Amino acid sequence: MKKIGLLIAALFVVSGVFIDSNKLLYPPLPIDSLTPKEAIQKLNASPFDLVALSNDKKATWYLATISARGIQKVDEDIQQMMANEGWAFLEKEGSGLFFEKNGERSIVTTEMWTKQYVLVQIQK
Repeated sequence: MKKIGLLIAALFVVSGVFIDSNKLLYPPLPIDSLTPKEAIQKLNASPFDLVALSNDKKATWYLATISARGIQKVDEDIQQMMANEGWAFLEKEGSGLFFEKNGERSIVTTEMWTKQYVLVQIQK
């Protein structure tokens, strides 16, 4: 009986360590350069609501927190960030925000990653 109790306790410890390392707590990110835990720490350490996670030839990835205003606040932050880089907002369709600058178009997509966080992808 004691062996079964010790085995159950060991399983709880192992599962607790596993959850703590965010393997089960957060879904995987679409980028390999950061773990979910590192991405959240980066966002929490930043004074900004939108934080760059990765930048490659195809896209730039950002992470944002969902506030009480929901996805609307994230959309406004994206529009402000893109306006600062000279992009004009055209329209929003579904989870995509469309921008234009010098005859070029840029599509920014948002994706609910968890209930608290949104992944933002700016295609190049």
